[in-house]
Amino acid sequence: MKATHIFLGLIGILLLSCSSDDDATTTIPETEPQLIVKFKFDNTQVRLNNFGLPETIPAGNAAQSPNFNTMSAHYIELAPTAFTALGAGEIIYKGDETTVSGSNAVDFQSAKIVTENEVFLSIPLSSIQAGTYEWTRISLTYQNYDIDFLYQGNDYTGTLASFVGFNNYITSHQVNTQTVVVNDNKLQGYWAFETLGTISEGNAPATTVPNPLSATSPVPAGSCVVTGEFSDGLTITGNETENVVVTMSLTTNNSFEWTEATTDGKFEPDAGEQVVDMGFRGLVPIVE
Repeated sequence: MKATHIFLGLIGILLLSCSSDDDATTTIPETEPQLIVKFKFDNTQVRLNNFGLPETIPAGNAAQSPNFNTMSAHYIELAPTAFTALGAGEIIYKGDETTVSGSNAVDFQSAKIVTENEVFLSIPLSSIQAGTYEWTRISLTYQNYDIDFLYQGNDYTGTLASFVGFNNYITSHQVNTQTVVVNDNKLQGYWAFETLGTISEGNAPATTVPNPLSATSPVPAGSCVVTGEFSDGLTITGNETENVVVTMSLTTNNSFEWTEATTDGKFEPDAGEQVVDMGFRGLVPIVE
């Protein structure tokens, strides 16, 4: 009988222990509110020049709005005012860099590449200095999109991988279905184009980088730091209880531009038409 009581007592202890463990494992910890950053591609936004002013397509050139697949950025900063120097604001993201091929470059192999509306960044709001930010600055590094072109009288579509970062160390990259091996640094403007089972490579002579603050807060040439203004500012109090989502809406309105050999508005590489610009044409940060 005594042994029976001891056995039943042990069973009771085990049951209590199991019950306590179950309660512990079903407790869901609270998630800290996050700042979430996404990207959007908009071909209806105003097409801007390097100074952030509206710009039409120059005479003798033509352009089209590409169909974007993916993109990447290397640097995101929140700036309190129009007089905040680049780097003096709140830096919320900076990607990896490397000197493996000599000069300092963006490490493309570790870059985060996203599609439209995919989460690019999620950081605790508590890690951001409280205050109101009127501007954001983003160093864009990579664009992958489809463009239309004319070849021997027929219309085709091809995929362009465009590197717009200040300097990019690339071991290899996939354009569409094919992979290009580089194993070297490539300066801003390098591109690879895949169509009809072939790959071609080249360098665009210019990349437009709109900066409406060029008079008060310039950016270095070749940096591809695009600047955009929040319509009502982005205010961080430090006491947020819910996530704050910011969508960086990038202007793709006629962002792929070339010189015309035949005045037909169609890109014809075999006719000698040359790419002259492939940068984003503006940035509108939107607080959701």
